[in-house]
Amino acid sequence: MNNLKKLYKEKIVLELMEEFQLKSIMQAPKIEKIVINAGIGDATSDSKNVEYAYNELQLITGQKPIKTKAKKSIATFKLKEGQEIGVKVTLRDERMWNFLEKLIKVAIPRIRDFRGLSPKSFDGKGNCTIGIKEQIIFPEIHYDDVKRIRGFDITFVISSNDDKMSYQLLKSLGMPFTTLKETN
Repeated sequence: MNNLKKLYKEKIVLELMEEFQLKSIMQAPKIEKIVINAGIGDATSDSKNVEYAYNELQLITGQKPIKTKAKKSIATFKLKEGQEIGVKVTLRDERMWNFLEKLIKVAIPRIRDFRGLSPKSFDGKGNCTIGIKEQIIFPEIHYDDVKRIRGFDITFVISSNDDKMSYQLLKSLGMPFTTLKETN
């Protein structure tokens, strides 16, 4: 069993139940899935850029991504309906916990000029989305093989509908959030 998953089951659930006066373990918030999404803006000029992002996301997550397509044509952006413009991966269970541990303990500390994640990144329904500006913070990506620095979004889908509970869950797992005063 993954270290973070073990910590969650043995310690964090009990702390959350005590802090928020929950009566059942089933009421405690839990991470249901992690969705990683990369929109490839330069895919309209060169379709190989989607392929590069696909391979990089597969290396990072250990799972095959799916290619997302444009829903409709937009002439201003030279975009045609059905054209591949991004990649995404949905992680659950063991892969999700492994990715989360790698993100917290390895990747986030490698971010340049990092001062913490904003606690304002919650959507009001308990889910949290953070943006990563460079894929090279992950150890699987070799800098020499990178064709272009690109970022992606990581969304944590949490069973709680309360941002405070979700924030406390991620904070307890080791997610480095800043305090609200520092973000102003």
